Amino acid sequence: MPKRLIRIALILLLFPPLLAAVGGWLFAPGFLTPQRRQLDANLLREADASFAVTRSVRQDFNVTAPDGVILRGWKVTPPSPNGSWVLLFHGVADNRVGVIGQSEFLLRAGYSVILMDARAHGKSDGPIATYGWLERNDTRAVIDALLSSEHLAQARADSGKPGAPISSSAPNQNHAPRSRSFTSSTSLTSSTSTSFHLFALGESMGAGIALQSAAADPRIEAVVAESSFANLREAAYDYAGLRKSPLLGKTLFAPGVWTLLYRGEKLTGIPLAEVSPVKAVASRPFPVLLICDEKDEALPCRHTEMIYAAARGPKQLWEVPNAFHTAALGFQPEEFKRRVLEFFATYSKPPVSPASNFPKEVSPFDFRISILSFPLLKSRCEPDIVGGIKSQRYVTHVTERTAGRTCNDQS
Repeated sequence: MPKRLIRIALILLLFPPLLAAVGGWLFAPGFLTPQRRQLDANLLREADASFAVTRSVRQDFNVTAPDGVILRGWKVTPPSPNGSWVLLFHGVADNRVGVIGQSEFLLRAGYSVILMDARAHGKSDGPIATYGWLERNDTRAVIDALLSSEHLAQARADSGKPGAPISSSAPNQNHAPRSRSFTSSTSLTSSTSTSFHLFALGESMGAGIALQSAAADPRIEAVVAESSFANLREAAYDYAGLRKSPLLGKTLFAPGVWTLLYRGEKLTGIPLAEVSPVKAVASRPFPVLLICDEKDEALPCRHTEMIYAAARGPKQLWEVPNAFHTAALGFQPEEFKRRVLEFFATYSKPPVSPASNFPKEVSPFDFRISILSFPLLKSRCEPDIVGGIKSQRYVTHVTERTAGRTCNDQS
C-alpha cells in the first residue's frame, strides 16, 4: 500500500511538469507565428475617420527590411506639423490600427506619425515574429526610408518642381545613409518647421520593440513604452503560470518555458535570451516613460519595474490604477495624453549651445569659476554658469516621488 501511494504521488508530481514540457514544445511555432489581424475595409474606414477628425493626410509607406521582408504601413501628417515624428508600435497579433487612438492625440498636437504593421503582422510580410531581434533592424530601415523620403520631398519643394507626395514603396527608396543623424538635419519637414525630433511609442510587444530599437538606433531620442515585457523568458514564466502567478511558471511548469525557448531558438537560430528590453535600456541611456497597468495579467507591472531599474537614462514610471493590459489610454485618457505630450515636449526643446554657457566677455575670475563648475556626471546637484551667474540644477531620474524637487530639498 505505501509503495502504491508513493507511485501515485510521483505521477501527480511529475505529470504537470511533463505536460508543461510537451505543451511548450508544441506551442513554440505558434509563439513565433501569431495570428494575423488583417487590415480589412472596416479597419481602414475606422482609421480614415480618425485621420479626418484631425484633418491629417495619410500616405502608404512601404519599406524593405534588411533581410528583404516588405513592411507596410502609413505616414500620417497633421495640417500644421511641428516638425517632429513619432514611430508607433502595435502589440502582438494586432496591426497598425491598434495604435490609432495614440496617433489621434499626437496628430492633434502637431506630431507626424509612422504606423507600420510589424513583420508577420497585418499586411507586412515575414514568416515569423521575433519580438525585437529582427524588428529593431526593421525600425532602422523605416527611419532610413523616412529620412530619404522627407529629404526628397523637401528638395522638390525647394526647387519648385511639381510632384506627387513621396511614397517609399519602391524597394530602392528605402535606404538613406545610416551615418546621417536626424538631429543634424535642418530640412526633414516642411519649411515652416523649426526643429526635428524622432520619438517612439509602443504597447505590449510594440513597447518592447520600441525600447530595443532605440537602443540600436540613437536617432530615436525618447520612448514611451506601455506594458512592455522585460525579456522573453520572464514573459514565458507568466504564460506558463497561466497568467495567475509567475511562481508556477518558474517552478512546477518551468519545463514548459525551457522547451518553448529551446525549440524557438532551434527553429529561428535566434538567441531568444537576448531578446530583452531590460538589456536594451541598460545598453544605451535614453529617456523613457514607462507605463504599467495595475490589473495587467498578461504582462504585470513586474516587467515594467525591471525595465525601470535597468534604465540608465532619464526615466519615469507611471502605474495606472485599475487599468488592464494596454488600457491606460482608455482608463485615464486625459492623464495619458498629458504625460505623453509633456514627455515628448521635454525632449523637443533645442539643445543649449555650449557657447551660451559662458558670457561673451569673461574675466579670469569668471573663467576660473566656469571651469571649476563644469558639471560632473556623478553629481546630484550641479552648478551651472549661465551669463556669469551661478545657479543650481538638480539632476535626477524623474519618478512620481522625485518630480519637481530642487537642490534645496536635498539639504
